[in-house]
Order: sequence, then C-alpha cells, then structure tokens
Amino acid sequence: MPLNERDRIEILMMIGVGDRMRTQQEVCRLFHEMHPDREPVSQSTVSRIERKYRELGHVRDAPRQGRPKINENVQQDVILSALENPHCTVRQVSRDLNIGKSSVSNIFKKVKYHPYRVRLIHELAEDDFDRRTEFCEYMMDHNNQNNGFIANILFSDEATFFLNGHVNRQNTRYWSQENPHWMQEYHTQHPQKFSDKVLDVSLSALENFDRKVTNK
Repeated sequence: MPLNERDRIEILMMIGVGDRMRTQQEVCRLFHEMHPDREPVSQSTVSRIERKYRELGHVRDAPRQGRPKINENVQQDVILSALENPHCTVRQVSRDLNIGKSSVSNIFKKVKYHPYRVRLIHELAEDDFDRRTEFCEYMMDHNNQNNGFIANILFSDEATFFLNGHVNRQNTRYWSQENPHWMQEYHTQHPQKFSDKVLDVSLSALENFDRKVTNK
C-alpha cells in the first residue's frame, strides 16, 4: 500500500531533529511496530522522504502530468451541442468548444450517446406498388413455364454516386442515447449522378452461354 501524506509526516516525526535523530533502520523498525498490519517501509523510502522535505519543505505528491480533466460545465456544453444539433460531428463540437476531439468522444461515450446512421429507403410513387405486383406475377409465370428461367438471369449490383451533395450515409450521424430509427427517402432516378455496376453471373448462365457458343 503506497504511503500517503500523513504517513510521510509520521516518518519525519520518527526521524526526529537535532541530537535526537534516529537512523533509517530504527525508523523502519518503529514504523513497523506501530503499523504491524501494513507492509514494512524500506530504508530507501525513508531516505527519499527526508531528502524531499529538505529540498522542497513538504512531502506532498507532485502534480500529475497529462491533460487536465474535463469539468462538468464543458461536459454539459458537449451534451447540449448534441441535443441542439443531433447531426453535429465530433470535429465540429471540438472546434466550437475549443477542446480535443478525443475529449468530445469520451464525453459522448460516458453519457452513452451513439452516432446512429441514417437508413435510406427508396422513394415510392403511387403506382410503384402495382408495378411490384405485376413484376412478381411475371416472374412466377415464366418460372412455372421454364424451371431454368431464373438461373439464366444475370443479376447486378449498383453503386450510385450523387453529384449534388445528396446525403452520404457514411458521413451522416444522429447522436442519441436511443435509436431514433431515422429514415430518409431518396429518389433513385436523380439526373445528377453516375452509377457503377458489377455483374453477378450465375454458374448456370455461364454454362448455357458456353454451350451455345460451342454448338455454333
């Protein structure tokens, strides 16, 4: 158990002054007799305490190095920033309050605030529901007529990049203690965009294509 300031003062009193000074070995033995349930102190510990008192005039702990703790007022300001603008970023709060980004993140973590992402859902027109039903009926009819119909379809995945500053799901957050289930509709046919498609070709489709080329 480390010595506190009171223990160090007690050791200084055991050392004594003038012609009544004890040796370091005697101080260690006396401290152990007065505190038998504690870990004995070493002669080097007694020497450091005595030297510190002669040099500094006290035996208090030195101030701890490192970044000072964030006070409650700053914590409240960070929380208020999130309440006033749930879409704020850590960088923005750090700049506005003039504190480190890591401090802002730690405060959010302490109060259990989580940056929830927006959930993008397709904007549906009035007749889209009928089109979905018609497409399902079309696919079911053709699959019933030809069991290999679906295996011959080339499925693709598409990534859309908007050029007009449309919402970026990766950079948009909603700070909250509970999931706000934040959703936003977006129009997939916006003119200011470009798309990058990747084909996912089924094995059956490749085999059928290879067979047709071979027969020719």
